[in-house]
Amino acid sequence: MLTHLFPEPQRPSRVLILGANGFIARNLAEVLEREQIACRRVGSGEVDLIGPGAVEKLGQILAPDDAVVVTSALTPDKGRDPATLMKNLRMAETLCAAFGPGGCAHVIYISSDAVYDWRSSLINEQSSCEPSDLYAVMHIGRERMLGYACQAARIPYAVVRPCAIYGAGDTHNSYGPNRFLRTAISEGKIRLFGQGEEQRDHVWVRDVAEILKLCLLYRSAGVVNAVSGKAVSFYELAQRIISVVGRGVALEFQPRNGPVTHRHFDISLLARAFPAFQPIPLEVGIAQVAAGMSQVL
Repeated sequence: MLTHLFPEPQRPSRVLILGANGFIARNLAEVLEREQIACRRVGSGEVDLIGPGAVEKLGQILAPDDAVVVTSALTPDKGRDPATLMKNLRMAETLCAAFGPGGCAHVIYISSDAVYDWRSSLINEQSSCEPSDLYAVMHIGRERMLGYACQAARIPYAVVRPCAIYGAGDTHNSYGPNRFLRTAISEGKIRLFGQGEEQRDHVWVRDVAEILKLCLLYRSAGVVNAVSGKAVSFYELAQRIISVVGRGVALEFQPRNGPVTHRHFDISLLARAFPAFQPIPLEVGIAQVAAGMSQVL
């Protein structure tokens, strides 16, 4: 369920984006600046959320009428172990202390679809959350911690759960569009597990930024998935990338490490919440990202 506190869109006085140099943060800042919405990105160089005095430093930046978007996190490429989990939870603990009464006007937390039970092939916002690894446990824990703090401080709170995000400038190189595009352009090959049968939803980072902007404009509270609603197999994804790259790209099939799983999303809630929003088709997004990558690879 997603509730709009503003029946008509209103620009927030300022948007504070925590996690200044992150993939989502950079794209969100571009969208907000294009819409002439004041924003400020805060990175770990300015406020280390697990460092000494973090609550006080963040408190000096926060204003009561700020909307805050939390993108700060140690991502899976930094570790999926207990130590990484605890660092991420300590970041949330700092934020909970900073988001006291009068701390800010709105909080949006960027979570992940990893929180959902992987045994479910069709997902919506009401689906069971049964994290299968410590990365997913981290997101569930932080969702609940920030939710508790915002409820206590009477701050509207939204959780946005993206599926696999692709786009130029991503540094995670996860299995999917980003990795496939990089290896297709730089090596002339794409490596698939098994026959690439698994079906997944992939969302362009610009669509994620657009959904975040809409949540800010309507001061939305609740949970919404940031997804396209159209799952494709990794094999089909590879074929689309080959057609976009425009030269011979070989497919390499590697042994599978686990069972075949599929994941589709019901986007009914997203469509009701933001009727004018239309996710960018995968082929359009891939073409845009491929053009950007070709210039730097």
